[in-house]
Amino acid sequence: MVTADRTRRPTVLAASVATAPVVLGAVEADGDEVDALTLGRRIRDRRTARGMTLGELAAAIDRAPSQVSAIENGKREPRLSMLRTIALALGTTADELLKPDAPSERAALEIAVERAQRGPVFSALGLPSFRVAKGMTDQTLQTILALHNEIDRLHRERAATPEEARRANAELRAEMRARDNFFPELEARAAELLEAVGHAGGPVSHQLVADMASHLGYSLHYVGDLPHSTRSVTDKRNGRIYLPTQQSPSRDSRSPILQALSSHLLGHEEPRNYGDFLRQRVQTNYLTAAILLPEQAAVRYLSEAKNLRRISMEELRDHFAVSYETAAHRFTNLATARLDIPVHFMKVHESGTIIKAYENDSVKFPSDALGAVEGTIVCRNWTARTVFDVEDRFSPWYQYTDTPSGTFWCTSRIEKAKEGEYSVSVGVPFEHVKWFRGRETPHRAVSRCPDESCCRRAPGDLSDKWADASWPAARTPTSLLAALPTGTFPGVDQTEVYQFLEAHAPR
Repeated sequence: MVTADRTRRPTVLAASVATAPVVLGAVEADGDEVDALTLGRRIRDRRTARGMTLGELAAAIDRAPSQVSAIENGKREPRLSMLRTIALALGTTADELLKPDAPSERAALEIAVERAQRGPVFSALGLPSFRVAKGMTDQTLQTILALHNEIDRLHRERAATPEEARRANAELRAEMRARDNFFPELEARAAELLEAVGHAGGPVSHQLVADMASHLGYSLHYVGDLPHSTRSVTDKRNGRIYLPTQQSPSRDSRSPILQALSSHLLGHEEPRNYGDFLRQRVQTNYLTAAILLPEQAAVRYLSEAKNLRRISMEELRDHFAVSYETAAHRFTNLATARLDIPVHFMKVHESGTIIKAYENDSVKFPSDALGAVEGTIVCRNWTARTVFDVEDRFSPWYQYTDTPSGTFWCTSRIEKAKEGEYSVSVGVPFEHVKWFRGRETPHRAVSRCPDESCCRRAPGDLSDKWADASWPAARTPTSLLAALPTGTFPGVDQTEVYQFLEAHAPR
């Protein structure tokens, strides 16, 4: 090989034909790298400019024409001695042939198309390779390349890396903060549907939810073989919503139905990227909660509770017969826009990892360099963590926490899921605690995070004793190292879904 340095760096083509290069043997000259395709095109260009045939060049360097053809097509790299022999036969130098730029715009196009054929997109689609013939116009090559690059872009977006997903999540959370987590257009959709089925007040029953499905042209079907990666499957062609016969004890059985109906109501199409997927999920969850806790009734109830200074997530939950998490979520929708109360919300796994979070009250959540909160570890002294140490798991847990950004009061409760226990917390700044039950709590904590001395650094005596005498084996989740699940709907096995629909479709 014509290289002493085995490090491979891709050649960057002009922006009009740029694509991820497939380097078949980079060579280095004067600090620049040339891959085999570019080298081969420069040899071919020089040969044709001198009026030499492939056979004539092969004879001049004492090699078979097939060997020269492989070099010119970028399928084989010449050794340095062979490259010098080729350069001599072509009346040039090895340095000239090793220049990293394509010899012409047409050659750059051909190189880019060749690279595309040797890349993962063609392989994934099962497309056969083809010879880039002289008769192919520049427009044809540009069209092929544009289609390849767009497919490649879609693949990369749908197979989002954790970094891309966290960035999309941070952007969406910023938008929610700017709107105080209140979406009037979704409130209006919920009110229209409730009116259409004659909801006269009180909790939204399961029968009323079934009436909503019927009103929108769907029938409900409970099955025992729902694809494992789904909570429901909607057959839009036949107007059916499939649901599991076994309901999770931690989930409201109405929610999967309403989420499926919400996607229909909102006209959701296949998400183009992970940001779309997240946005659709937020919208369906919001609309589901807005149906279960209608705006007018919920605001009336909460306003009365505020006047009596007894706002309580437990009482909101019980009044509308929803889960605690749904009640807490819904409170954040209405707290600022309709009650003038800034608020924050957290869902935290027992490991301390933040699963969901929202704030517009200046509380400082831990975050990474991208501004993402989900996936970070919350301070051990916050209510969302201390609640796990409470013996009485059936009573509300209230706590004041002094932080560098102010004092906050929180109410928190532990819920269970298949992933383990998690806490759901709602909090407000100290000046707004007067509206809530539990404001008299004696429980108080101090958090100095992000100062590591708060809770992230072991006490000095323990550190001195064990720092050099311990080696824990980290229980690293596979998701930490992998990209997010690929596919239109991340984590869903499309083949399994299509097979399920085929098996259950009416005959």
